[in-house]
Amino acid sequence: PALIPAIEAGWVESIHSFGSELGMEDYIRARSDVFFTGVDGSLRSNRAFCQAAGHYACDLFIGSTLQMDLAGNSSTATLGRIAGFGGAPNMGADARGRRHSSPAWLKAGAEARNGLAGARGTPRGQKLVVQMVETFREHMQPAFVETLDAWQLAEQAQMPLPPIMIYGDDVTHVLTEEGIANLLLCRNDEEREQAIRGVAGYTPVGMARDRRMVENLRDRGVIRRAADMGIDVRDATRNLLAARSMRDLVRASGGLYQPPKKFRNW
Repeated sequence: PALIPAIEAGWVESIHSFGSELGMEDYIRARSDVFFTGVDGSLRSNRAFCQAAGHYACDLFIGSTLQMDLAGNSSTATLGRIAGFGGAPNMGADARGRRHSSPAWLKAGAEARNGLAGARGTPRGQKLVVQMVETFREHMQPAFVETLDAWQLAEQAQMPLPPIMIYGDDVTHVLTEEGIANLLLCRNDEEREQAIRGVAGYTPVGMARDRRMVENLRDRGVIRRAADMGIDVRDATRNLLAARSMRDLVRASGGLYQPPKKFRNW
């Protein structure tokens, strides 16, 4: 449903969906030019094909998480809460078997291998994998931690591996309200750790950053704050959103989107 304003603005050409949301039936039927539908107008989705396309064909994956450690490993499995990973481990992983190129894929690969020699420096592309997260989640629990809860969960459940959703060596960017860390530009593990600390805000992880090193990373463009991109944070209000409520989504759809009653406040 959140894509409705973009669809109506003509920004979205086509959507191959993993599935649908309740209330979208009439809108999907009316926009068969965007969605894959059957003769009856209902959505036709294929999770297997979507996973394959998401892994090999996508240049950019943007996701979120509940916890991230200093290596960039992230997981939605925390103590007291184990959420499903969905397609994130597949779509949020670099496709090593990909051979078709695109400008973004080639640029990411070049940045990641700049200055490397031997097998690690062999030219190839790389998928952009962005983790977008607020520094504190619900109940003021920090999203950035020294050690993921996944390690304790693995020990308790006798798992062969900790339930990590996306491995840190696949993550290329970390985006928080503090700024963006471009991990592709980090020269070593120490810089990578400080880049993550540099956007971790007032969490214990963020407060333990090396201030001089973080400023050096900012000077090099590894870390970029809003001001570095000419953005005034005072302008970042809900007025910039194409839709500010569920009712706005209904209006944008021409009344075709019918959200479930629990999401209505009218």
